[in-house]
Amino acid sequence: MTSIIFNHLINYPTPHNFNYFFGYGSLSILCLVIQLISGILLAMHYVPSSDMAFLSVEHIMRDVQFGWFLRYAHANGASMFFICLYIHLLRGIYYGSFLYPRTYTWLTGFIIFILTIATAFLGYVLPWGQMSFWAATVITNLFSVIPFVGNSIVEWLWGGFSVSSPTLNRFFSLHFLLPFVITGLVAVHISFIHKTSSNNPLSIMSNNFISFYPYFFIKDLLGVEFFFLFFAFFLFAAPNVLGHPDNYIYADALSTPAHIVPEWYFLPLYAILRSIPSKKMGVAYMALSLGVLMNFPFRNKFLVKGSSFCLNSKYSFWFFVFNGCFLGWLGQKDMAYPYLDAGIYSSLTFILGVWNQKV
Repeated sequence: MTSIIFNHLINYPTPHNFNYFFGYGSLSILCLVIQLISGILLAMHYVPSSDMAFLSVEHIMRDVQFGWFLRYAHANGASMFFICLYIHLLRGIYYGSFLYPRTYTWLTGFIIFILTIATAFLGYVLPWGQMSFWAATVITNLFSVIPFVGNSIVEWLWGGFSVSSPTLNRFFSLHFLLPFVITGLVAVHISFIHKTSSNNPLSIMSNNFISFYPYFFIKDLLGVEFFFLFFAFFLFAAPNVLGHPDNYIYADALSTPAHIVPEWYFLPLYAILRSIPSKKMGVAYMALSLGVLMNFPFRNKFLVKGSSFCLNSKYSFWFFVFNGCFLGWLGQKDMAYPYLDAGIYSSLTFILGVWNQKV
């Protein structure tokens, strides 16, 4: 055990030109630990029933000692997790971290990303507010587009013929299980990183390494301090600013919200989904926008440098980032002119932007 710690944490050979963007991987792991601890403590008081879920969340907030802290830490911690994860993903794209010999590192990271999206969605349903209920209704209905077995999958997810207590019970079980699966995949992801060596801002193979401790340990520690300051602002000063006020209203199957809006980290995908007129095409296009990310190592396997050496790739990358932010902004707007038209064009160029990421 001591040799593992020394070899993989202290004496681990690290490229000497690491910048602060390479610290978001460790910050993502920190967020995962926060989510695991706060989630386990919250599960001790949560009741996965359509009759009691909303009241149990209120009980946690009002009656459990420091329950408000746990709940806000878990809810805002999900946003912090996605901030770190998105920056970590974009850093990997910019510096070509998907290139050989890091193919399996990228693929395991992509699987972690998809499972994190699924876990966050399942957790968003658990408070059983208006947005939670209708998000579950809308998203689970998307599985109906799968040929032959789609309707059966939807009925299995619902545990019946509508979103109700069995649905909530299933979602709670999966939401509790998936973080442990993600933790195992993170261990695999790190093992691939340490097997092939970490990438660096120049995206070239080099023998110029220094030990992780104390040089980059101190650098990561500084990043952790700024992260906690940023996290503390939302936790103590603006705990509800990243959420939706309608989720503090008890779920009502007979009252559809005027405007269904998911959490901010789902907004780009949500904008793509609702911009495509056909339901099947919308689901396929949303899946394609994620699938092309997985295909990166296979499209670029003969290339050896990151965007630092290619001006066109830099322009393409920043256009892709801007377009993703623009889609996120459109995702919270009404489905009306000009937002709907802008969403269609932005969705089309989003996948083209991902596909054109060449290094």
